[in-house]
Amino acid sequence: MPDRVYPPVIAAAKVLFRVLDLRIAVEGAHHVPITGGAVLASNHVSYLDFVFAGYGAVPSRRLVRFMAKDEVFRNRVSGPLMRGMHHIPVDRSAGQESYRQALAALRAGEVVGIFPEATISRSFTVKDVKSGAVRMAAEAGVPLLPTAVWGTQRLWTKGRPKNLTQRHVPITIVVGEPIEPTTEKDLRTRMQELLDRAQAHYPQPGAGQWWQPAHLGGTAPTPEEAAALDARPRETEPDAR
Repeated sequence: MPDRVYPPVIAAAKVLFRVLDLRIAVEGAHHVPITGGAVLASNHVSYLDFVFAGYGAVPSRRLVRFMAKDEVFRNRVSGPLMRGMHHIPVDRSAGQESYRQALAALRAGEVVGIFPEATISRSFTVKDVKSGAVRMAAEAGVPLLPTAVWGTQRLWTKGRPKNLTQRHVPITIVVGEPIEPTTEKDLRTRMQELLDRAQAHYPQPGAGQWWQPAHLGGTAPTPEEAAALDARPRETEPDAR
């Protein structure tokens, strides 16, 4: 498929990264295949994760087609960009159609990006994952690339004011070795291992910080507290704009 929108968007993002002096570190980019289909399965801590998880495939000159909520495609600003980059809309009331589109993209040799947790993790640990990533990789006969992003939550995450102009923020992207399609539990374990690595080698201390998980000395909600927050009616959540 022709890509007239995606390359300019990447170029603009690189300029913005330089302006903000984001300290982006990519590990394991060589695991992204140069040709052929693959499922890139990333953890989810920020509304910007698709930007940075996709950035992990840039060294292999691959453009990741992310599965994203249909409402993003209906937005008058983001919609044209998402469609122009050939991302895949997910209508949760008709999920089979997005699954079919993703399979078609994989079989056509595309890299499809997915966030198996489905929603942002407020605890900044890996939540239980859905079966879609594993099923798609198995059905399409392509490798599954577990991936972790870290630091993106400091720019914009659920329940916190966004700070898109914050400078000098370290961002870590770790692409793991391809694994054969396996169980959701195995995928979650591997994603958490990669996230643990990213957190352990993060260049700024996070003790006492809101963006650090509780088990590492931060003040983020525990997984149990995060689950309780997610269960609240949507209208009671603080405005994160």
